[in-house]
Amino acid sequence: MCTGTLIASNLVLTAAHCVYDAKTGQRVNPRGIRFEAGLDGRRFKAARMVSKAVVHPGYRFRSTGRAQLGHDIAVLRLSTPISHAEIRPYSMSNRADRGASVDVLSYNYNNATRPNLEQDCQVLSRRTQTVVMSCKVEFGASGAPVLEVVPGQYPRIVSVISSKAAMGQRRVSIGTTLDSTLQAMMRQAI
Repeated sequence: MCTGTLIASNLVLTAAHCVYDAKTGQRVNPRGIRFEAGLDGRRFKAARMVSKAVVHPGYRFRSTGRAQLGHDIAVLRLSTPISHAEIRPYSMSNRADRGASVDVLSYNYNNATRPNLEQDCQVLSRRTQTVVMSCKVEFGASGAPVLEVVPGQYPRIVSVISSKAAMGQRRVSIGTTLDSTLQAMMRQAI
């Protein structure tokens, strides 16, 4: 189970490791993935099957050892588009600077049918391809959007949750930043 976010009427952004079988290390057939938009309880605003998955070209799945956190993004193409009347896609930004306040909207294994909103997290560190945040996430949050929230504006995705971790005694989350490769992945998915 992973979280994904609608970024165009027929495209979903998630973590690359979400399209791999953790036991075998093999890519899963994307046609077996179902995306449920706006799931809240037993209801969702729209549901579509996935027809194609495009993984970041720098990503290599590893079940143990050093993960590929900086390339842990994938774009999924839906079999049929979701209309804007059903649900509005998020726009994206590459702004996730150190000290910024962000929110994470995710699902997790403990509560797989209701979204969890972790608000006002701080970006503790930013590297070229990753951000470390004070957000506390659980298994299932992989692929969740890290949102820049500006009053009066629709939230924008600035990162995608890749992993949870610890810095000393502090629980943190690690996100993959968005870069120009994402635009190429989106074109390839179409």
